[in-house]
Amino acid sequence: MEQNGHPVAGDAPALRSDLPVGTPRWATRRAQWFALGLTDADLAKPKIAVVNSSSGLAPCFSHLDPIAAEVKRSIEAAGGVAFEIRTVAPTDFLMSRGGSGGYVLSGRDLLAADIEAVVEGAQLDGMVCLASCDKTTPGQLMAAARIDVPTLVLPCGYQSSGHLDNGEHVDIEEVFLKSNHLKFGGVTVEDLCRMSERAITSPGVCSGMGTANSMHIVAEALGMTLPGTTPVRANSEPMWRAVRASGETIVNAVLAGRRPRTILTPDAFANAVMTALAISGSINTVKHLQAIAREAGLDLDVYALFEHYADTIRPLAAVRPNGPDTIERFEDAGGALAVLKQLGDAVIGSAVTITGETMAERVARAEVRDATVIRPRSNPYCDHPTIVVVRGTLAPGAGIVKLSADEDRPMTFEGPARVFDDAPSAIAAIESGGVRPGDVIVLRGLGPVGNPGMGMASQPVFALDGAGLTGKVAVITDGQLSGLVNKGIVVGEVSPEGALPGPLGVVADGDRIAIDLRARRVDLLVDEAELERRIREREPHRTPGDSSSWLSVYARSVEPLPRGATLRGNALPTA
Repeated sequence: MEQNGHPVAGDAPALRSDLPVGTPRWATRRAQWFALGLTDADLAKPKIAVVNSSSGLAPCFSHLDPIAAEVKRSIEAAGGVAFEIRTVAPTDFLMSRGGSGGYVLSGRDLLAADIEAVVEGAQLDGMVCLASCDKTTPGQLMAAARIDVPTLVLPCGYQSSGHLDNGEHVDIEEVFLKSNHLKFGGVTVEDLCRMSERAITSPGVCSGMGTANSMHIVAEALGMTLPGTTPVRANSEPMWRAVRASGETIVNAVLAGRRPRTILTPDAFANAVMTALAISGSINTVKHLQAIAREAGLDLDVYALFEHYADTIRPLAAVRPNGPDTIERFEDAGGALAVLKQLGDAVIGSAVTITGETMAERVARAEVRDATVIRPRSNPYCDHPTIVVVRGTLAPGAGIVKLSADEDRPMTFEGPARVFDDAPSAIAAIESGGVRPGDVIVLRGLGPVGNPGMGMASQPVFALDGAGLTGKVAVITDGQLSGLVNKGIVVGEVSPEGALPGPLGVVADGDRIAIDLRARRVDLLVDEAELERRIREREPHRTPGDSSSWLSVYARSVEPLPRGATLRGNALPTA
């Protein structure tokens, strides 16, 4: 109601963002928003956050500001009020320089806290999240699950890549890989300069099936995006159509009370896991999905879901670096919806989505435009899963192996351990010839606690490739691997990590290690009593003390990888 053109005290709030008329908070907020040009009519509308991780630091984020502006216009046209908010923008290739790489994964949780602080603090009604680089999408989904306000994830596309003068394709993955060949004579600085100048030819995320594109597709499989929007070329007309449709979708979701926890159900996670396996996605999808599930309040073991569906779901697509196809061909073949279509009756169709329709209704409209790129379940690319969760005496909590869909490689390996407590030492040993065929590199101390935020273990893997040792040397690490790493036998993200009590922290040079990917095991061939003695007598890892640095706070509060490396529990005093 209004009196003399003004709201009347006692009007009942219709939205969570509404405040009782006449109260101090209502009056001061009205003053703030009137200064921004809003009216009393605007203040009665759904108030939507446009979550923008724009940054001038990398092309992953450099195109987001115009997208945010168009999303705001779309929300306003649909009857809402849009408020753009900013978050940290984690990017692997640039932010892994400091903190031994720890700012990358920890940036995911910082981003989720950024969102929570603003959206929950201001009690906004919903949000549209502009999804871009590796950690933004999981961070946004974690925040959505945590604060449980209607949320639309809007994937903002992948970058285009280029060609060398000889016509050879080049992208950021090739630059990363070949840079580790320099000291072995396989490439020159001039070669790297030419590659780096041609690798990225537009804004957007990395163009392979790395973590960014994998998480965009997973977000669609969870039901948190508009249908048919992943993957998508950055700044393409399909991307802009989704941008223009975002306002109506989120306003309707707010008015219908369509909250993330009604969408992020166990059935939705099952669909997401099957999709990740079918696209031969990044191994990082495992810990990110586990983190999202925990933020959604689910008692769900995502690692066990991957183990379960690995028995039946095989790769239906093989996008670089997992196979011959490009991400453009995958998009043109139908993208995520086509994958869900090819999964057939394995998909749990009753799972609901942000638009209110079920996954079955979405899939019914889907079209597989090229069945040679996105294959039916009866004709997969290979007869093995490409995301393999392993366990055993060296990884009782779990480890993850990424396999290719089109490459033959050994499925078993046994050899003596060569133990390193940091990546530079491992690389130096590879370059000096100190690592020999048959060895198993054990690279530890890079887990979320030991190297707060996780250290990157990809460079030693690529150094092995440069030295001609791919497939001849295995790697076992508690560190994080780039979603584009797909070389040799590499067991990543081993849990318990080396900094915590467990077998990884007590492996000694010369201990024999056996890997059997068919049996999904990685075992330390040391007598059980001897192993228990080593663990018992080992000095405990000391986490940072009272430092207020972000990585110190993270180290004191992060939970183990099988719980998604989320921040909870450990920071609280114990009885």
